[in-house]
Amino acid sequence: MTSPQKTHTHTWIQDIPRSKLHYPRGLKNKAKYVFWRAYTPCHPLVRGAAHKLGLDRRMGVVKHQGRQRYLLGYISPSVTMQEFVGHLVAQGFARLSVAWKDEGEVVSLRRFEDFTHQYHIRIFTDGEVRGHFEYTPECYPYAHLRAIGQQHHAKEFAAMFGDFITIEQPVR
Repeated sequence: MTSPQKTHTHTWIQDIPRSKLHYPRGLKNKAKYVFWRAYTPCHPLVRGAAHKLGLDRRMGVVKHQGRQRYLLGYISPSVTMQEFVGHLVAQGFARLSVAWKDEGEVVSLRRFEDFTHQYHIRIFTDGEVRGHFEYTPECYPYAHLRAIGQQHHAKEFAAMFGDFITIEQPVR
């Protein structure tokens, strides 16, 4: 049986708009686009099965344990997680379903630069916020999975977040 808190969190997360892939130029990228449009609804099932069977770690699909690098800060004590996510959605971020989950992750959001690049943010149960600028999994799946070209972009994220996050971990 799920707790009322988990059900409530699940409900508002499901209400976050899903990210919509930008339509690319070039025949090769258009073929990738078509594939990912068909595959995306299946990804949570594939991700869950791979994790349960241990394939994600054994095959080297997931390179890290715990949380990815690039800590950006913590949600400010005066702001709820829902308010912070609402702020990000207003800036063009949307829920990302084609991502592996880090330990303690509540929600994963992205904002496209174009078909090739995205800003990716992960928000955790303890209010921690991590993020990076990277290749989209749809355009360059191998580079994305291996974190090739992944960049911190701390100043850009700080400008997006404003007073919604703090550098020091608040006591909750």
